[in-house]
Amino acid sequence: MASSGSSLADRVPPHNLEAEQSLLGSMFLSSEAVETCLDAVSEDDFSRSAHSKIFSAIKYLYGRGEPVDQITVADRLLATGDLDAAGGKPYLLDITGMVPTAANAAFYAEIVKRTSLLRQLIEAGTGIVAIGYENPDDIDAVIEQAEKRIFDVTNKRVSSNFRGIDELMKTGFEQIEKLYDRKEHITGVPTGFPDLDKILAGLHAGDLIILAARPSVGKTAFALNIAVNAAKEGYPTAVFSLEMSSEQLVQRILCAEARIDSQRLRTGYLNDSDWPAIMQAMGRLGAAPLWVDDTPAISILEVRAKARRLFRDKPQGLIIVDYLQLMQPQNRRSENRQVEIAEISRGLKILSKELGVPILALSQLSRAVEQRTSKRPMLSDLRESGAIEQDADVVMFIHRDTIGSGGGGHDDFGSDDEKRDGMPGKGEAEIIVAKHRNGPVDSCFVAYLDRYTKFAPLAKNVP
Repeated sequence: MASSGSSLADRVPPHNLEAEQSLLGSMFLSSEAVETCLDAVSEDDFSRSAHSKIFSAIKYLYGRGEPVDQITVADRLLATGDLDAAGGKPYLLDITGMVPTAANAAFYAEIVKRTSLLRQLIEAGTGIVAIGYENPDDIDAVIEQAEKRIFDVTNKRVSSNFRGIDELMKTGFEQIEKLYDRKEHITGVPTGFPDLDKILAGLHAGDLIILAARPSVGKTAFALNIAVNAAKEGYPTAVFSLEMSSEQLVQRILCAEARIDSQRLRTGYLNDSDWPAIMQAMGRLGAAPLWVDDTPAISILEVRAKARRLFRDKPQGLIIVDYLQLMQPQNRRSENRQVEIAEISRGLKILSKELGVPILALSQLSRAVEQRTSKRPMLSDLRESGAIEQDADVVMFIHRDTIGSGGGGHDDFGSDDEKRDGMPGKGEAEIIVAKHRNGPVDSCFVAYLDRYTKFAPLAKNVP
């Protein structure tokens, strides 16, 4: 094994000097080749320092709108003091003479990029091996570092994270035009509740959405309704359930979808008409892109790793975490619960941006709401950490009368015309959008069907 490791260390990393030379030569011949190659590779993708310096000079000239040829590139390299290190003027002439046409520039760029990624993978692997030999105590952190190194390589992008305001305004204007042409209220992942979607315009990629309520108000039920609604619309949805098992969640989903009394299902007292309803519900949901992970006390590192793998090759989707306070922080030795919750909250926000998906995280409320005359939740009621409010792009509360709650069929849905006195009526719940970073704060009312453990749009929105 030792000889094998030694031979690997002695091997020359993958590279293709001819492809690098041909790529640079093509850029001397055609402005279109310059554009193609600048979009495909960066200075770091070249195996020879001389080639990186030449590429940088070409990029500088092109960015200033100046011509790109052997003379201008040599002049730029001379100005930066890199001409000799780049091989001098004779080398620039040599690489230009290597290619008769720039027609194959994209092919050369692909080869250069591929060998660059292989070198980066080798470097990442070497780093992972080094971490393993250090025999660290926190194996979860090691796995996270290892996966991140590979993830960073596979998601490498040529362009800088900085984008000019001209480019951003152009992109933004194109999006505005599309929205104007479509005139749709929903531009993110739909929740399935029309009044809520009018406020939020859907759940947006990169956003952390907090859904909070006191126990037994219906956080999990409402989140599952959103999950099913999104999945039925074709949005890949992952539910991390830290409180309930996957079997319990499936029972809830089937009860809500089939509209079967949840108590009858749990006790097995089903009637003949329930079975066709269950089978039809299973048929509707069977092909939905919905996944459940019920790992208890899952850490932010595990959520990140599993979500990365799930969403790597999928379109924009949705992640739901039930619930935030049950997650384990990376630093489990902290004695300050607020610090731990702040770490988890920040980790979820970073993950939402990293994956480009919205994350809906459920959260408990403090008992302070029980001490007030008005039971309507406020931002200050978020439990254990003000960081949750700071990190969240959207904060929603569920407000309903758990003592007098009822629920049945459509007859219990209520109406927006009813007088509101701060407490939703029987069979209703108020969804309060208390924070909305990119839109209005408002509230809307939905129906709560207690026997099905299901939330639904009010009667006016039911087809």
